[in-house]
Amino acid sequence: MGRIVEWAQGFALALGAPGLFVVAILDSSFLTLPEINDILVVLMVTRHTTFLPLYAGAATAGSIVGSLVLYSIGRKGGEAVLQKRFSVERSNRAMAFIQKYGVLAIIIPSLLPPPMPFKMFVLLSGIARIPAPRFIAAVAVGRGIRYFGEALLALRYGDQTMSFLHEHSRTVALVLAVALTAGLAVHFLAGRIRSRETPVK
Repeated sequence: MGRIVEWAQGFALALGAPGLFVVAILDSSFLTLPEINDILVVLMVTRHTTFLPLYAGAATAGSIVGSLVLYSIGRKGGEAVLQKRFSVERSNRAMAFIQKYGVLAIIIPSLLPPPMPFKMFVLLSGIARIPAPRFIAAVAVGRGIRYFGEALLALRYGDQTMSFLHEHSRTVALVLAVALTAGLAVHFLAGRIRSRETPVK
């Protein structure tokens, strides 16, 4: 695995945003390369700050594409893959979380770093047949906040960004989760208020 990580990092750094896009697809689908996208985003933004939107966007887009691969496997019958990689107890808890909270159960894991089993939630989203547009939007929001947030931190902390995130991982994750939950709650309540105020024809 170490050689694969070294290859992925060298490949992405040599090609820039396209390489990061490819690595993000691989990491979010068939391979497991812990924090490789986070590290690459930080390194690339630190080296070329003007390309911040390009690098964060490439990591986000690649993660969406890779997640769609696992999502599709889940829709076509991913129970066998799920049983090989995750325990029945964890899978059942995650499925109950998805059934109760919907897309929020995808957004939150996509925000959090390992050991959060994001791929389990992706597979379960396909098995639960969450509509593809909603799934894509959820991954885009979660991964977008994560990678663009890390890119902005890289402007301030440079190469020390990953150390900062590791030291304050729980605090950062909690702040992001609370802010996101609050934002979704406001959006939901505003939608209900608008629907009540709309005159019946």
